[in-house]
Amino acid sequence: MSDFLGRLDALFQTLIVKNIEAVIFFDLAFWDDGQPGEIKLPAVVCWLGVAALFFTLRFRFVNVRGFRHGTEVVRGRYTRAGDQGEISPFQALSAALSATVGLGNIAGVATAVGLGGPGAVFWMVLAGALGMSSKFAEVTLAQMYRVTRVDGHVSGGGMHYLRAGLRELGWPRLGTALAAVFAVMCIGASFGGGNMYQANQSFAQFANVAPAFANTGGAVAFGAFLSVLVGLVIIGGIKRIGEVASRLVPAMCGIYLIAGFAILALHAPELPAAFATIVRGAFSPDAAFGGFVGVLITGFRRAGFSNEAGCGSAPIAHSAATTSEPVRQGLVALLEPFIDTVIVCHMTGLVVVVTGAYASPDAGSGIAMTSWAFASVFPGFEFVLSLTAFLFAYSTMISWSYYGEQCWVHLFGLRSLLAYKVIFLLFTWAGAVFAAQAVLDFGDLMILGMAFPNLIGVVLLSGKISAALDDYFTRLRAGQFQRVK
Repeated sequence: MSDFLGRLDALFQTLIVKNIEAVIFFDLAFWDDGQPGEIKLPAVVCWLGVAALFFTLRFRFVNVRGFRHGTEVVRGRYTRAGDQGEISPFQALSAALSATVGLGNIAGVATAVGLGGPGAVFWMVLAGALGMSSKFAEVTLAQMYRVTRVDGHVSGGGMHYLRAGLRELGWPRLGTALAAVFAVMCIGASFGGGNMYQANQSFAQFANVAPAFANTGGAVAFGAFLSVLVGLVIIGGIKRIGEVASRLVPAMCGIYLIAGFAILALHAPELPAAFATIVRGAFSPDAAFGGFVGVLITGFRRAGFSNEAGCGSAPIAHSAATTSEPVRQGLVALLEPFIDTVIVCHMTGLVVVVTGAYASPDAGSGIAMTSWAFASVFPGFEFVLSLTAFLFAYSTMISWSYYGEQCWVHLFGLRSLLAYKVIFLLFTWAGAVFAAQAVLDFGDLMILGMAFPNLIGVVLLSGKISAALDDYFTRLRAGQFQRVK
């Protein structure tokens, strides 16, 4: 059994990951001044970063000036009975957050620090702050171009606004092609980073605290158990997912953040030195970490995988929110990268640095490094982290199943929906069994690969977004929106 799974894992890595990665993650070569060897900048990382900066400037720092209003909308201050949609703005935010606040926040941050040093945390936070503008733009479009399917459910996202929006601009063929590519990549991402990676790292932490199950049999059993739990929720659709996510996300974030901030409070005297280490590493990293460009790439890439800003995933969930104002839900959405990256990822990075886990040979890598950092302050916390990691993984998978489902229906129709769900659950099982690096590579290339078709359309449609944003704030300042006390 183990030999068969090993061969299957090798085949997966060779035939799928390597070949697709060569197409999507072609590199732009740089020579880092003063460092030996070639530093390669993946084109998708450059594309995400430039687009995020463009949206921030294009919408006049909407990530700052729209922040407060977004929090008020989430609190229900502008919710009205009769608004079209299936879930509340808070449930939409929770569903989208449950897809982004996952093991990338626990394992991904540690992986970034392990590869790029503490300086990678700085670039992750910056990428998250800029990504707030990207998230606003794509979610606003999702609300503008959402449709109601024949089964009565709302559907929106890149596959709709790329096709319909670009058709309005006079580029119907380009829109149709980009929508199809986006849908294919999103389905692959739902199987990879939104599913397999979560199952893989969740099992890794489980095996860390239960060594008796750290074998092929344990992986197979864990994957099967997780598949059953995921299947019980995804059958119910977005309403059920939104209900579960709105309970799980606050709980799992609360447990993790309370423990993390407690560690930082206990290490308060060391925090200034930790911040200095992060900033120093961001601009003058040691040669061992690959130079300035290498650290920047690592931070932006892991941030992109974690908050998915610009990738087009979250708009699918936000399109189901009950609102009559597309811009309003876009302002809710910009809170996601802030929570996911600026708060949760930043805290994880600080914990890894302030506890010295990143420099300890005993800490391991990925989720094991984060577990070591927390357990160094709270002995036995690895068991709590196992539960938290499981909840992170579980919530991410149920939300990503919905993303993939919507794109599957767009390409293949409603009648084949059951086939998608069966395949999704098979990938849940496979994620626990396959090797971590193969799963990580596959997850990266599919989720980040969505950004190419998505951001082309969002940039071309940015004029519509800007006009809608200006109109919304004009009406808001004029007092045309009555607040609910």
